Amino acid sequence: MARRKKQELSLIDALKDVCAEKDIAPEVLFKAVEDALRVAYKKNFNQDDDTFEVEVDRNDGSYHVYSLKVVVDEVEDPETEISEEDIADMENVKVVDGLAHIDVTPKNFGRIAAQAAKQSVLQKLRDAERNVIYDEFTNRDSDLVKGRVVRVEDGNLIVEVGKTEAILVPSEQTVNDNYKIGDMIRAYIVEVKRGGKGPQVYLSRTHPNFLRRLFEIEVPEIQEGLLEIKGVAREAGFRSKIAVSSKDPNIAAVGSCVGQHGTRIQQVLDELGEEKLDVIEWSPNAGVFIANALSPSKIISVAINVEGKNCRVVVPDNQLSLAIGKEGQNARLAARLTGWKIDIKSLKQARNVPLDETMHEVDISSAMAFVKPRQKKGKK
Repeated sequence: MARRKKQELSLIDALKDVCAEKDIAPEVLFKAVEDALRVAYKKNFNQDDDTFEVEVDRNDGSYHVYSLKVVVDEVEDPETEISEEDIADMENVKVVDGLAHIDVTPKNFGRIAAQAAKQSVLQKLRDAERNVIYDEFTNRDSDLVKGRVVRVEDGNLIVEVGKTEAILVPSEQTVNDNYKIGDMIRAYIVEVKRGGKGPQVYLSRTHPNFLRRLFEIEVPEIQEGLLEIKGVAREAGFRSKIAVSSKDPNIAAVGSCVGQHGTRIQQVLDELGEEKLDVIEWSPNAGVFIANALSPSKIISVAINVEGKNCRVVVPDNQLSLAIGKEGQNARLAARLTGWKIDIKSLKQARNVPLDETMHEVDISSAMAFVKPRQKKGKK
């Protein structure tokens, strides 16, 4: 008996240690064990009704099966009722709120109970670990993570991040990505889902916020709230534009993002590979912001229609193709970044087409000159 008591106490200690390690409330496991024992008793001892209860002692780990009967003065149904007189002659019984708990624990219930408890605890541990991982990554949703590529399945990169494996599908990889098993990779958590085999964490390297988070990491002024990222427009693997603004007149937004000798932005460029990047000065003046967004092209004038949120931009004749960009990419990204519809015309074209009467030219004298970040040769 003493040996059994010692074993039960050691099991309780072990159970509490597991709970502490897995960050699980002990009561969760106790309830799970009781539910499992209840099912096992009902299945193995032909208990068709629910007039019984299984209880696990929280102190010593002992378990008991109790038949439940209502305490009455005169018994009419012996199956569900018991008198106080009968209770007085019994040893293994306790009364709680007018209900007699009669200990009917089978002698051969130990092996069955142990197996049921083991399965229940293991399942609860698996569920709890999945919940911990799900909660962890749900709280890290919209964050950057770094992990190691451990497998490639149908083009999907399986990335080990902490205690879980995340998925980077082909559509979320850029044309510049060429990762192999064993490579370290940085990506953006785009979604976390519950799955039958545990939480599914989906990553992205094409999402605009991937670029946003890279700047937040590399530029301390953004972390400190002195600079603000106003917008990101991205065609992953090819070209991106990011608009930044300074809340301190003594801090240059674009210069701070580029860093001395381009040291800060170089870290971002290395992560993007061959993707081109324009850092744009945001302005509350729509015309200036549009002019900045169309960099590296020089801008002669900007005329806007505030209600329609569309504008006409005039550029030097020799810079029309530069302003529009290859296959319209520069103009498309500028429109996406600013939220304005942009009609670009050369100076010659503008002279032959009168300005729409719904538009008026705005002052763009404060538009910023474009500084192109340099990409080091030999970098990814």
